[in-house]
Amino acid sequence: MFVCCGIASCGGTEAPATDETAAGAPAPQAVFAPPMSKWARNCALCHVNGEGGAPRAGHRDEWQARLAQGEDVMIEHGITGYNKMPPLGYCMECSREDFRALTRFMAGTP
Repeated sequence: MFVCCGIASCGGTEAPATDETAAGAPAPQAVFAPPMSKWARNCALCHVNGEGGAPRAGHRDEWQARLAQGEDVMIEHGITGYNKMPPLGYCMECSREDFRALTRFMAGTP
């Protein structure tokens, strides 16, 4: 029996194919380039397919209720953990500003 499993954080620089991209979001190649590699290694694990109820990156409608709480609340939830999201979202090296940039990218906000 042969089992194959792909995880976004397992290296490589190719982005998964997608037809939906948030307005103004960087091209998939930019997401996996060094400035956003924290996203590829951590956030993408849940925010590409919506694992555990995570809002999917680029699907602004899924972020609306969270955006309504305010950016600071979303950042705090990312850092301390919230519902099924673990503290720091597995990104132990992420700073508060990293969380701010990553959240804005995923939610499609400037």
